[in-house]
Amino acid sequence: MNITDTKKLGTYIKNARKEQHLTQADLAIAANVGVRFLVDLENGKETAQIGKAISVCRALGITIDVKSPYEKIYEVDFE
Repeated sequence: MNITDTKKLGTYIKNARKEQHLTQADLAIAANVGVRFLVDLENGKETAQIGKAISVCRALGITIDVKSPYEKIYEVDFE
């Protein structure tokens, strides 16, 4: 899926959570974030902290692939 803004990311996370039959409270506990943060993230709040958003994705089993037309310039091994 091509996610280009916070609304799309929030919708994707919300749908993944519901597909896994998790409440917001369940996911918040699993990701070690607050329910308020999760509500804001699912609603596409632009100022959501990226580290916490990644924790939520990890708890849902979502991976994030970054693609760029400049990929050869930025080749870095993060593992």
